[in-house]
Order: sequence, then C-alpha cells, then structure tokens
Amino acid sequence: MDRLYRTLLRRRKRSLGPEDVAVADLPKVRLAVGAAALGNTMEWFDFGVYAYLADTLGKVFFPSSSPGTQVISTFATFAAAFLVRPLGGLVFGPLGDRIGRQRVLAITMIMMAASTLAVGLLPTYGSVGLLAPMLLLACRLVQGFSTGGEYAGATTYIAEYAPDRRRGFLGSWLDFGTFIGYSLGSGLVTVLTVTLGSQSLQDWAWRIPFLVAGPLGVTGLYMRLKLEDTPAFKAEVEQASHAAPGGGSPVEEARQSGRGRLKDIFTGHWQAIMICIGLVLLYNVTNYMVTSYLPTYMTSTLDFGDTTAQLLVLGTMLLVVLTITAVGRTSDRWGRRPVFMTGSIALIALSAPAFVLIRQGGIVLPAVGCAILGLLLASFAGTSAATLPALFPTRIRYGALSIAFNISVSLFGGTTPLVASALVEVTGDAMVPAYYLMVAGAVGCVSTLYLRETAGKPLAGSRAMVETPGQAHRLVAHSRTAAGRHARDVWLRLRGRRHPPG
Repeated sequence: MDRLYRTLLRRRKRSLGPEDVAVADLPKVRLAVGAAALGNTMEWFDFGVYAYLADTLGKVFFPSSSPGTQVISTFATFAAAFLVRPLGGLVFGPLGDRIGRQRVLAITMIMMAASTLAVGLLPTYGSVGLLAPMLLLACRLVQGFSTGGEYAGATTYIAEYAPDRRRGFLGSWLDFGTFIGYSLGSGLVTVLTVTLGSQSLQDWAWRIPFLVAGPLGVTGLYMRLKLEDTPAFKAEVEQASHAAPGGGSPVEEARQSGRGRLKDIFTGHWQAIMICIGLVLLYNVTNYMVTSYLPTYMTSTLDFGDTTAQLLVLGTMLLVVLTITAVGRTSDRWGRRPVFMTGSIALIALSAPAFVLIRQGGIVLPAVGCAILGLLLASFAGTSAATLPALFPTRIRYGALSIAFNISVSLFGGTTPLVASALVEVTGDAMVPAYYLMVAGAVGCVSTLYLRETAGKPLAGSRAMVETPGQAHRLVAHSRTAAGRHARDVWLRLRGRRHPPG
C-alpha cells in the first residue's frame, strides 16, 4: 500500500494551485509589445534602406568597381555585420539573463540608432578615398553587434509577458514591427527615387533615410525605459535569492553562475539549439531573400526599372504586414508545428514557380510571384516569435536564444544576398535563388519534425499565464479535477494488479 500511496501523491502534485498561475497585467503587456516591436521597426528600417540603396551605395562607396562588383561589395559590407552578431548575442544574451531583459534592450536600442545615424553622416569615397568604405564597415559592425541582442531579447520579453493562449498573436506583432520598419525604409527610398531622381539620390539624398534613424531611436529608447522586467525574470531572481547561500544578492549570484549557464546551454540543451538554428535558417533565408536580395535581383539580373522593382517588393511587404498577425492567431489555435510544416512544404513546392513568374515581363505575373513569396514569409514570421523562446527555460532563455539565433542568422540569413548574388554571377542561372529557398524549406521540415508543440502551454520554468482572474480560477479547478481523475484511474489500475479478477 505504501507504493500505491506514493504513486497517488506524485500524480496529485501535477495539479496546479493558485500560486502556479499568474494573471497578465494587460496594460503592461500592450506596452511591452509596443516597445519591443518599435525596436524591431528601427532595426528593419535600416535593413530596408540598405537593401533599396544597394546600387546607390555601391556607386558612392565603391565607384572604381564594375556594376556587378559594386553590388557584391555592398552586400559583403551588409553581410559583415552578421559575422559579429554571434559575438553580440554571446555578450547581450547571457547579460540579459543576469541583469534583466529591460536594461539590455535599452542598450541595444541606443547602439542601433547611433550607428544607423552615423551612416548618414559618413564622407564618400570621392572625399576620403578608401577610408569611406572602411567607416561604412565600422558602422555596420556596430549595428551587427547591437542587433545580436535585439531580436532574441524582444521575443523573450514578449513571450514572458504574454498570456499562454495568445502568445502567438502577441508575438506576431514583433515581426509586424519588422515589416513595418522595412516598408517605411524602402518606401522612403522609393519616394526619394521618384521625386528626386537617381542622380540626386547618388549625390546627396541617400543620407536622408539614415538620418531619420535618430528620432526613431529616441522614441524607442523612451518607451523601453518605461518598461519593467518580465514576471518570469522577476520570479527567477526571487527564486535565486532564496536559493543563494547566506542570502547573497541574486544579481551577484547570477553573475557568478554565468559560466555555468553557458555550459548548460551547450551541453544540456543542444537539441533545442539545433532546432532553433534550423527554424531560424528557414525564416531568415526566406526573409533576406525577399527583403534584401529581391530588389537588387530584379534590377541587376532581370533589368527591371528601379521604381518597378521597389514597388513590387514594397507591395510584398505590405501583404506580409496584412497577414502576419492572422498567422500568429492561427498558430495559437492550430499549433506552431502545423504552421511551420505547412510553410516548409509550400516553400519547397512553390519557390521555383514564384521565381518563374517574377522573371516574366510586365507587372501582373511578377506581382503574383512576389505575393507567393510574401505569403510564405508570413507563415514563418508570424510564428517564430512565439516558438523560439519556448524552446528554453527561463534561466537561460535570453542567452540560449541569442546564441542560436545569431549563429543561424550570421551563417545563413545575412549571407543570403551575398551568396545568391555571387552564385547568379558565377553560374548565370537566374533560378538559383529558388533552389536556395527549396533547400531552406527542406531544413525547415526536418527541424519541425523534432519541434515540441508549445501552443497554449506555459513557458518552460514559468508559471501558467492567463488574462483574467476568472481564467486562473477555472484553470486551477480544471487541473485539480483532471489530476483527481488521473489519480483515481491509477488507483483502480494498481488495485487491479494487486487483486486480479477470479
């Protein structure tokens, strides 16, 4: 009977008590989502500007090269920023697990805004020669280092504030900010191109979009300074303070355990790291192919007019903006795995037809091809912010996600424009970008097979999060009822083994 009693106790402990359920502070949730999304808007405003000005920046900073080499040189500078992102992730991620998410997100905002603003103030090659591209590279490296802690921190922040049943929908607003920022940046360049002309853009107007980063950064910093740290991080600090020998400071205790966290990330959570790398590859290869490479591909490889190419990609971004939150809501209802798997299979099947359409003449067929790529991108963008933080427990979430995310973005995402343009230049095959996306889709399928479904469930190491006290009461009552039924079933099974019929 002792064994039976112990088994029942173990089963009963799985029910939730009132202390196991937190009620979200909805005004703080809205502020957290807005402040995090604004940081992503700032980051991707810069990416949109840089992608749409690739030809112009090549002429300004690499004028002695051939047109093809100018584009490759500009994208090489773009890709260089991604080479330092893992270093930024290695610094900012574990730092966010030690001193708090809010402080680190404020630091990254300052660095992003300052470095983007600095690009608009740089001298040109005609003024200072080789020093100009070197200064451009330095600014891009600072941008890359700061963004190493941005996306992982923002997704962690939203995920730890969001109610469990709405994490997909609320997380999708982070990438909504991504594409709003890209649309604002690319739209501003398009307006400047149409109103001022290509020559004025090359002479002086290319600076205007980068200078706009200053006011955006000040606004984002103001909002982030008003934030508090997440309930999950506060609970982790409180638990650490109780566990600290001699009642030491939890922050000091966290600093001393920093190396232990890094070791835990790479040894205890290696499978989650690999899944994260695969899903980030899927999302970001698609993302950078559409947002950063496609405008240049259409102008340099397919001989589209600048304005036509810019409007086509801008329309694609607006389509993503219109659909991304619906995808996030769908992932809350149907699960993250079905959305990722459907998108991965569709990427394999539809990438080649999409690029065939883009290569056709006129506007209508290329617009359809771009729309296909946009919908594929939305299926990953609307799901990632809720999926990736759930792979890791609170204690290492920011650090593990920063490291895995930035390794994948650096190796596969940020290099996509450079690799695609180089392969097209070497092979002469304009379908290379489609094949590249198909490989990304295959990686996404494999990663999704190993992904554990987390929709509607609490984050690892965190309490369940609901929207109202009534939901908390019902969740506790339902959990206790389910645990009681389970305990009764165990009791009956064990009694049946002890006293077999007959």
